[in-house]
Amino acid sequence: MISINGVSVEFGATPLFDNISYIINKRDRIALVGRNGAGKSTMLKIIAGVQIPTNGNVSIPKGITVGYLPQHMPISDTQTLLKETESAFSEIFEMQKHIEELNIALAERTDYESKEYSEIIEELAIANEHMAIMGAMNYQAEIEKTLIGLGFSRDDFNRPTSEFSGGWRMRIELAKILLRRPDLLLLDEPTNHLDIESIQWLENFLATSGSTVMLVSHDRAFIDNVTNRTIEISLGKIYDYKVNYSKYVELRAERLEQQMRAYENQQKQIQDTEEFIERFRYKATKSVQVQSRIKQLAKIERIEVDEVDTSRLNLKFPPAPRSGDYPLILDGVGKYYGERHIFSNATFTLKRGDKIAFVGKNGEGKTTLVKCINGEIDYIGNLKIGHNVKIGYYAQNQAQLLDGELTVFDTIDRVAVGDIRTKIRDILGAFMFGGEASDKKVKVLSGGERARLAMIKLLLEPVNLLILDEPTNHLDMSTKDVLKRAIEAFDGTVIIVSHDREFLDGLVSKVYEFGGGKVTEHLGGIYDFLQKRKLESLTELEKKRVEKVEDKPKKESENKLSYLERKEIQRKIRQFQNCVNDAEKRISKIEEQIAEVEKELATPEGFSNIDLCQKHGELNRELAVIMEYWEEQCENLENAKAELEN
Repeated sequence: MISINGVSVEFGATPLFDNISYIINKRDRIALVGRNGAGKSTMLKIIAGVQIPTNGNVSIPKGITVGYLPQHMPISDTQTLLKETESAFSEIFEMQKHIEELNIALAERTDYESKEYSEIIEELAIANEHMAIMGAMNYQAEIEKTLIGLGFSRDDFNRPTSEFSGGWRMRIELAKILLRRPDLLLLDEPTNHLDIESIQWLENFLATSGSTVMLVSHDRAFIDNVTNRTIEISLGKIYDYKVNYSKYVELRAERLEQQMRAYENQQKQIQDTEEFIERFRYKATKSVQVQSRIKQLAKIERIEVDEVDTSRLNLKFPPAPRSGDYPLILDGVGKYYGERHIFSNATFTLKRGDKIAFVGKNGEGKTTLVKCINGEIDYIGNLKIGHNVKIGYYAQNQAQLLDGELTVFDTIDRVAVGDIRTKIRDILGAFMFGGEASDKKVKVLSGGERARLAMIKLLLEPVNLLILDEPTNHLDMSTKDVLKRAIEAFDGTVIIVSHDREFLDGLVSKVYEFGGGKVTEHLGGIYDFLQKRKLESLTELEKKRVEKVEDKPKKESENKLSYLERKEIQRKIRQFQNCVNDAEKRISKIEEQIAEVEKELATPEGFSNIDLCQKHGELNRELAVIMEYWEEQCENLENAKAELEN
């Protein structure tokens, strides 16, 4: 379907891509993987046409549509959420306008027998058929389903987009792209701003979508559930695997092992050759052999070893100072912003060594409760921090508190103690600060780089209650593995706010769900919670349905359709009624014309008039076309009325 041909990208003297070629086939669901900085986002930009490669090109067949969601993009703030999302259907609105213009043109014309009149009727029929193919009659229901799937509520629909945070506005852009149903979806970290429920909805959407998908994500569970092909970018080359991510990890390990063996063999060959040259360089009797070996050495195509996998780095953090048996006790804790209720009656106790997760939709209070625990904001109820508890708190704004004049290495060197000091370079490498990057000043780092550095700094400080708010957003998969194993070995207490199921799996033993103004405790791991939550949701849904049937049959009937669905059906009824009225007017005029022609044909002169006979035939054919159109619109009208009543 789409061909990437000999693409190269150079930044200065360093090639990011070196003559890369591959094909994206119809229905492919591709995970684009590689270490941070390997060029994944750049590859998406090139395919989307946002960036031009140094060499090569991308061939996209005519008519293929592409939807691209970057990690960061400017967002319009001039409309409500609903109006902004409706812009995804601009083609439908243009077609509706065209149909209205055709209907007005027919109503105003009186030349019913003319060729132009028949052409307008035919064009109108084609336009209506095109609208039906595009799903114009249910686009508002699609908008509602998509927005709710991505975590918005119906109360949000008429809010200005300017009221939403950056993360929520990215969800708006994602909704618009999904609603356009492009042939190729290019998604760069689409789950960064989603909660677990929204991620699961997106997984299902992509799995059942007819679009081809290429995505970059560090959420292993997400890409495993969505993709069936993995393309790795490493050292300017690509490695194409026709398998999902989990299988790719196995195959990649085998490839790296073979690559390392070949590299070691070649290095031994090079070393032996260089030793021979050095030993006999000045012996006349060996000059021919020396020259031969020099030429042989020059011809060797050096094997490059892919980036070293640091995921097996055994990173142990300083022992946590012993705290009391209960580091955190909450009793009836709640938070209100004015009249806005965030949550209330949060009551639970953490024991020393507990590792728990806070989950739920964005805006339900996870970060708010974290700030209450950390003493950043006030609250109602009782919140007690236990004896000798030292809190280490990681949030996105922690990155802003770093000293910009220090280097990366110095920032970590100042907090590292004990044996860990001998492993600073290894730790920095594991968190993507290897080589020269460790000598950069903090002030030149990107936001993501600062966040990673703040994470390292926090985890090297002696604390016994770690609070981590979305710690994996800026980490690649191997780095997440390093962090996860370090937290598993941590002997203190941990609270993790995260939507990354793979990261939480096996790490936490309790899950606290935020939603509906409550904080609910669930025993077990993250997948236990997800399974239980699904069962609870279905049980509650069935319970509500039975109650409505038994107690409120009339109200149940009225509420079957959502507000947007009822509004859309009412709009269709008005449209179909107008079409019926216009058709009846045209039928009446044509019947009058036919009656006049038949009156003339009844005379001896008219009976022999060939032109009059032809006109009579044309009018009857036109009447048949309009009658068929009228019957179709009447049927549409009745169906729409029945849909609204039921």
